[in-house]
Amino acid sequence: MRTHTRETQESLTPDMALQILKEGNERFINNIKAHRNLLQQVNETSAGQFPFATILSCIDSRISAELIFDQGLGDIFSIRIAGNIINDDILGSMELACKVAGSKLIVVLGHTKCSAIESACNGIDLGNILSLVSKIKPAIEKETTTKFGRNGKNLLFVQNVTLHNINLAAGMIRERSSLLTEMEQNKQIRIMSGLYDVENGKVIFFE
Repeated sequence: MRTHTRETQESLTPDMALQILKEGNERFINNIKAHRNLLQQVNETSAGQFPFATILSCIDSRISAELIFDQGLGDIFSIRIAGNIINDDILGSMELACKVAGSKLIVVLGHTKCSAIESACNGIDLGNILSLVSKIKPAIEKETTTKFGRNGKNLLFVQNVTLHNINLAAGMIRERSSLLTEMEQNKQIRIMSGLYDVENGKVIFFE
């Protein structure tokens, strides 16, 4: 598998970038890795990087974007924060990744059995964690189908909140970044969400 260059990055459309991630995840769940010489990629990326996608994922130790999408050095920008939430620094990182560095795709990647979501659903109030989980509160409020057992022990409630959280985050990118919204409208990039299943390694994308 070759390292991306400026030419290969520029030749990709957002849809092609998405397909690369889908094919990589398919290899991952079938335990078939693309052949890469990582040391060679270290040398090839020493003068510059040309990642084709930007992934916002959780800090969960089971969720490494490079691994689950079978990508190598220099292929993707990986932004990680508990609960894959949005803040100004993350938006700035995404703008840098796309407008300056040429990334063609943004994916907000949540996952099943997320402890940050569970903590938010349990109303945790500890140190700076409170500020973090407060950003997940809109997703909890949006989940109105669950009338009873609205806590982290209710797996269905947590799952529904997780889905709302990633979709709200994708919407928030558009709302709070006119730069990225303009790029998406001009079909220079795509912004979407996805859900990783910690039980089988599969990623489901939401268009």
